[in-house]
Amino acid sequence: MADPRSLAQLTTMGVGGTPEKLRTANSRDEVVEQALAMWREVDEWLVLGGGSNLVVADEIPHLQVLQVASKGVEASNVGDGKILLRVQAGETWDDLVAGTVQAGLAGLEALSGIPGSVGAAPIQNIGAYGAEVESAIKRVEFLPFGENTPRELDAADLGFGYRDSIFKRGLQGVITRVDFELTNLGGLSQTIAFEQLAKALAVDVGAQVPVADVRQAVLALRASKGMVYTTDDADSHGCGSFFTNPIVSDRHARSLPTDAPKWPVDEDGRQVKLSAAWLIEHAGIPKGFSIPGSGAALSSKHTLAITNRGNATALDVLQLAEFIQIQVSNRFGVNLQPEPNLIGF
Repeated sequence: MADPRSLAQLTTMGVGGTPEKLRTANSRDEVVEQALAMWREVDEWLVLGGGSNLVVADEIPHLQVLQVASKGVEASNVGDGKILLRVQAGETWDDLVAGTVQAGLAGLEALSGIPGSVGAAPIQNIGAYGAEVESAIKRVEFLPFGENTPRELDAADLGFGYRDSIFKRGLQGVITRVDFELTNLGGLSQTIAFEQLAKALAVDVGAQVPVADVRQAVLALRASKGMVYTTDDADSHGCGSFFTNPIVSDRHARSLPTDAPKWPVDEDGRQVKLSAAWLIEHAGIPKGFSIPGSGAALSSKHTLAITNRGNATALDVLQLAEFIQIQVSNRFGVNLQPEPNLIGF
């Protein structure tokens, strides 16, 4: 029988060894208490939410893990149609989104179906279909590593970027709470900013539709790519997009084939975002590809997702990722960067 403390049992990729100690915090105060205790004991530690953005090594004998399971959502009206939601870090992200859609609030609907916890959302600045969570975050409560008391950090202090934040650039600790500011637009969504989503909704980019329609369309799009986690779909047993869409110079982008998808990321067009999925497939790596003898494979629905076909090790996952990086670099001169956090390697 699998060890229930194994991180293979607690992550969507389904790989990872058994830590030295697994702690669980069920309230905000327990998060603080357990984090401080863990930091006093060890140098190797991990804060775990939904386990959806992690690849953990097969052997982690000196790692201690704090699983954040705190729950609670408080709503308050702050005027001008704005609603403040104060959400505990252990809340399931998609449960929160579903609740906001049911209440007719706009701001999170395009982020439906993303796995993981609320506390992890700011770290990665999760995003999809033209939306990023930074647009809805007001502040976070954060306990810095080495300090005894949580502090509040405003959104402007979090250094948000594309799949990036100050937490990914060296600020260590644990998020205990996230405050979101959403808008009551009479049940309508934020403007649709992504062409694929607009097409699925049969509207133009810039249109507004009921928030429930956006959620339904996003969930359908994600499911078609194996991006909604279910136990019976091996294509969803991964970390979602394994690589970020690379940003290169306009000059480099012009050297690529004319049919390579490209999006400008600044006003002067000097930097261009590319499609990692397109690069992978056109480097000769098809959907479903696997290194012979490996338990890891690309999703059969989407070349951007590395998945566990049932018996993968963490080493299998990393070997496939490295193979993809080499092939894309050799073919297009582009270095793909992993999106999930790699722990214990």
